[in-house]
Amino acid sequence: MRTTHLLSFLAAAIHGVLADGTAGSSWTYPYPYPVQNHLFTSQRQILAQAYMDIKPNGTANNQTIMLLHGKNFCGATWVGSIQALSAAGYRVIAPDQIGFCKSSKPKGYQFTLSQLAHNTKGILDSLGITKLTVMGHSMGGMLATRFALLYPNITSKLVIVSPLGLEDWQSLGVPYNSIDNIYPGELAANYTSIRAYQQSTYYGGTWQPAYDVWVHMLVSLLNSTEGPDLAWNSAQVTDMVFTQPIAHEFEKLKPPTLLIVGDKDTTAIGKQWAPPDLAPKLGNYSALGPKVAAKIPNSTYVHWEDLGHSPQIQDPGRFHSALLDWLRK
Repeated sequence: MRTTHLLSFLAAAIHGVLADGTAGSSWTYPYPYPVQNHLFTSQRQILAQAYMDIKPNGTANNQTIMLLHGKNFCGATWVGSIQALSAAGYRVIAPDQIGFCKSSKPKGYQFTLSQLAHNTKGILDSLGITKLTVMGHSMGGMLATRFALLYPNITSKLVIVSPLGLEDWQSLGVPYNSIDNIYPGELAANYTSIRAYQQSTYYGGTWQPAYDVWVHMLVSLLNSTEGPDLAWNSAQVTDMVFTQPIAHEFEKLKPPTLLIVGDKDTTAIGKQWAPPDLAPKLGNYSALGPKVAAKIPNSTYVHWEDLGHSPQIQDPGRFHSALLDWLRK
């Protein structure tokens, strides 16, 4: 009787969430494909994880690929890759992680890579997907790696694009910075600061008008009613990325892995509060890339000397050509 009552209560609660949208996001930024919500309970909260499920555009190859976004990105940022992969016959799943974009932004949540991987696997379970390729960029590369380590039987192939966590910043001497100290900087971010960071890191100092769309996307979210909660979750995620490096676990990976790097990438969490003599040594992807690739048992390494942290945006033609060539093998 008590079990029946509990199930009825949860059903009513979830129905209420769906009706008024309180578990998900009220952010109205347009996405390139329809957005669905996966409702679930986590850490004693009802949460909604948004995702896009895109069917093949053309002849299906009966394969699925999941795209995991980075810290300053959303599922929508993958639009170019979604188009290329869908045209090649793939079913594409592109979620927004909890704390990001069109997903719930809980006021209290313990962010771990394992928790986010567990949440995301729930989407796959709800869709009946039992085998797929997982591709992640930046923080999403860390998450994709953790996903493959946790769920090797589901992950047929792994693609990690400019992943964070290739080095253990704390062990290298970067001091810890608390979430409370990080939060004001996240809250104060604006168009000028976001563009300056992306230009120097993501695009190797270059800038094209097309890059602006992703800056405006973040500004739109920060200026929404969810801005303060987004900034707090973002500070929590920064702590997660800093304290949970994957640098020591690449040797354990089971699936064939493609590591893609732009040699001009200099991304390193904590660089801004690292000692002056240490900061210039961090985030040297031209050196980190081959070092990490050598650790992965069954890996292919692709890198470009002239690209930065976001090669899929900076040179989508070159990126998708290399990606699809590897996937077809």
